[in-house]
Amino acid sequence: MIQDSKDKSRMKREMFALSFTALFLEMMVIRWVPSVVHLVAYYANLMLLSSFLGLGAGAMASGRKWNLFGWFPVFLACQIGTLLLCRNSVLGSTANEARFYQLAPSTLNGIVLVWVFAINALLFVPLGQRMGVLFNSLPRLTAYAWDLAGSLSGTLCFGLFSLRLFSPALGMAGVMFIYLMLSARRRWLLEVPVFAAVLAAIVWNSDPNAIWSPYYYITVSRYDSPNATVSAPPPDLLTMRDPPIYSVNVNQFGYHLDAALDPAAYTPGTRSAETITAFWLQYHLPYALCTGRDRILVVGAGGGCDVEVALAAGAKHVEAVEIDPSIVRISRRFNAGAPYSDPRVSIHIDDARSYLATAKPGYDLVVFGFLDSQALFSSMNNVRLDGYVYTVEGIRTAYQLLNDHGMMSLSFFLGRQWLGPKLYRLVAEATGREPAMFLDGTGQRLILCVTKDGRALPADAGQMHQSTYGRGPQVDVPTDDWPFLYLMKRTIPTDYLIAIASLLGFSIAAVACLRRGSFGRSDVHFGLLGTGFLLLETKGISDSTLFFGATWFVTMVVVAGVLFMVICANLAAERLRGFSFWMYAPLFAVLALLLVVPREHVLEYDFAGRLLWTLLVVPLPVFFAGIIFSLTFRDAQFPSAAFGANLIGAMLGGFCEYLGMAVGNHRLSMLVIIAYLGSMLALASSRRPGRTA
Repeated sequence: MIQDSKDKSRMKREMFALSFTALFLEMMVIRWVPSVVHLVAYYANLMLLSSFLGLGAGAMASGRKWNLFGWFPVFLACQIGTLLLCRNSVLGSTANEARFYQLAPSTLNGIVLVWVFAINALLFVPLGQRMGVLFNSLPRLTAYAWDLAGSLSGTLCFGLFSLRLFSPALGMAGVMFIYLMLSARRRWLLEVPVFAAVLAAIVWNSDPNAIWSPYYYITVSRYDSPNATVSAPPPDLLTMRDPPIYSVNVNQFGYHLDAALDPAAYTPGTRSAETITAFWLQYHLPYALCTGRDRILVVGAGGGCDVEVALAAGAKHVEAVEIDPSIVRISRRFNAGAPYSDPRVSIHIDDARSYLATAKPGYDLVVFGFLDSQALFSSMNNVRLDGYVYTVEGIRTAYQLLNDHGMMSLSFFLGRQWLGPKLYRLVAEATGREPAMFLDGTGQRLILCVTKDGRALPADAGQMHQSTYGRGPQVDVPTDDWPFLYLMKRTIPTDYLIAIASLLGFSIAAVACLRRGSFGRSDVHFGLLGTGFLLLETKGISDSTLFFGATWFVTMVVVAGVLFMVICANLAAERLRGFSFWMYAPLFAVLALLLVVPREHVLEYDFAGRLLWTLLVVPLPVFFAGIIFSLTFRDAQFPSAAFGANLIGAMLGGFCEYLGMAVGNHRLSMLVIIAYLGSMLALASSRRPGRTA
């Protein structure tokens, strides 16, 4: 009896450690891989979905005689090797989507994407199999409680790690250490050398000068020698003649320049002088057109070029908004113009949309810098970091902050011919006025200007001239319900469909091989619960981002909050005698409430009201769905199979999330109701007399 108690205590600790490791490794992969493998940057959520596939498939395989846990070091070595070999692969985009440094779609790179997905799923199979064994050995809800506790702890620990001292080598070393603690010591002689080789490969292929921000992998190099990164500027940067121009790269692609935008600081006729003069003329255009200089707001301040030109134009006070604190710190070190050191500048580390919602009106000029994002704001969503800034509602909010004679300016680098007309229509619809459109000689750099009082602007400003679009292509204007500036129209681009179809086919084949046709109605029930859960989590992140900004902190809080709500549901389920179909009633009631009440209405609340809505109403469906899962999971004949089906369903929910590109967020919410309704019908069917689960 004592021995049995000790065994159960050991299994509980092991379940916690496995869940912690799986969650931590999952987020490590999501954080690191998009910065290493170019083609994954716009498919980061696929890494999350492949992790679900691996864990789910592993749990389903727990009844087999295979013992895959000892293969984890080999699978990890295969994954790291694959990532390092494929680091320069870029998956092209179709004409309906705008990406930076885009290429035409390639069959070979598409195959690489599927391979990366498959090898990442394989990495999580040993962890899932070991967890499945524990689910079959422990009381159902007890095992689930320790699983949830490990997931929540892994989320919080990774959040702190990612914010303070993120390092791929250090993070992987932590995962390896936990694995070795769970592994038999007799295997260390084989496992430790493999782990050492993996760590050596990671360190060898890492740039010692790289900086990990909450959003990007950042490197800094001289503009005239882009292939050599630097760690520090010269000590006399602020006083030297012809100071160096630095290029700041994110995820290995160019992002912006850190340089003194003062042509007088450079020797005439030099390449540096010509470069700075061209940039100065571009950034100076809004100040050549507006009349006021008292209060200026720069949204997407980046390295500070817009701020520096504003100060040179005589601005009395500049409010600079930048979401990434590392970008500001780099500018303080490498920008010879030192714009962020000027006492007239106030820096706000915040999401642009979040700041616009609370800013005090009365600006003479609101400048949208080059916010154009090169990353998704969350691994659970296909919206980019600046998605909710470039919407009709976002631009309208900024326009309303102007004083009676103020002006709004929006700058953008165009990658597609249809993107210019789309931005033009966006500003026109948001402000109710036709903006003045200025293009540079290449036709790629666009600046839109619109005044509050409707006054006409000059036809020429420096080397940029007003232009107009004729009959442009048919485009859909982004809104808060459909925040996809970088899509031409409401559709799922072909490259996404091909990738999803390939990965879905691979997933179905893997599950079919494991279950061999024994996938029953009970599995469908748990699978659809997983689908609804992931869509709910995605909706929670999307709503919270709209209410409070697309910051790293908001995403982490939502994920941790959802896990905490599931833990509460599991605790409540332990005190309930049994399941009743009436338990679906409050779930559908809250889902209907969230569907009926538009997010735009919630946005009208003050901060306290939006916070209460987010804390009390948004998580409620997760709580009620969690009770349903826990009670039916407690009665499951094969708990490991039910757990695996739930994870596979979550993966399918992630694929369904792509439908938002075509139908918008509101209609996608209806899919949540359909998923839970399907789970209820599947459960009812499995419980009919004469039916098998």
